[in-house]
Amino acid sequence: MVRRLARAARPCLRQLGRKHTTTPRTFWLIAGDQSFSTTSSGHAAAANASVSVAGGAQRPVDYTSPTKPPSARPVETRKSQLIRTYTSLLRTTPLILFFQHSNLTAVEWAAVRRELKKAVAAIPAPSPDAVAEPLDLAPMVQLQVLRTTMLDVALRIVEFYNPDAAEKLASTPRTARGPLVHDLSDAAYNAIRGANTSPNSAYAQIQPLMVGPLAALVLPAISPAHLAAALSVLSPVPGKFPAPTRKKNPGYHDATCQNGLAKLLLVGGRIEGKIFDQAGVNWVGSIEGGMNGLRAQLVGILQGAGLGIATTLEDGSRNLWLALEARRGQLEEVVAK
Repeated sequence: MVRRLARAARPCLRQLGRKHTTTPRTFWLIAGDQSFSTTSSGHAAAANASVSVAGGAQRPVDYTSPTKPPSARPVETRKSQLIRTYTSLLRTTPLILFFQHSNLTAVEWAAVRRELKKAVAAIPAPSPDAVAEPLDLAPMVQLQVLRTTMLDVALRIVEFYNPDAAEKLASTPRTARGPLVHDLSDAAYNAIRGANTSPNSAYAQIQPLMVGPLAALVLPAISPAHLAAALSVLSPVPGKFPAPTRKKNPGYHDATCQNGLAKLLLVGGRIEGKIFDQAGVNWVGSIEGGMNGLRAQLVGILQGAGLGIATTLEDGSRNLWLALEARRGQLEEVVAK
């Protein structure tokens, strides 16, 4: 009985298979005043095809969304979004300190961030001049955990990739909305893959620090006062950045906070695109008077240099005048005799 049913089903299955067999279909794609045909089997290739325009130039057919341009990495993944976040952070943040951390619990992170927020909130808001309103940096100071591998890629993009230069290359892919030169594009991928890492580059100096779990202290402006307050909590130095006393801040000496701080190690920083070691970071934090004090020191140095130049120039003419006066006196004596 089963065998008869199988034989009877064979013609039906063959007919059903013929109905669902895919046959090439022709589609007409129109771009401006140009059109060309493609088949359903070549639909994927047609998305990357190019058409001729006036003058013989080649322009790719644009089928992509303006909010999701073609890229070398899948933009939906968390890694791609982290790369975009880190490149934006590196380009817009003038002061970043890097810490190595080791298995901090959520409670320990919360305790460390609490004491950090308390320390920077005690610093008065700096005012660049008498006209501008004071800027409160305390709410913007953040301590965040980083993905080391994604940060390494972002550092290479920021260091070795120039979107303006890539935009002028003929090999850069283009769409109707312009060249594809964003941080996840093929141009950025090829630039960092073939980059020649110079020993003097910022990436070569900081790359040895990109080992193990990392955390970053982010300051939106270079404020030595806020940096000193943060270092007094995260990396205290006796004499320069003393830790808060138990009487003044008992929460800092809590066992949970101390356990978390013991697992943090300052390894370096990136300030205005320059790489500083721990000694350099401590020097920036120890500038007296903050940026205003640093400007006053610079003005004093410039004034001293100008005064020295003026004195040097005056010495030559003064010596010449004295020599001439002495010779004139001698000649007058001779004439008088």
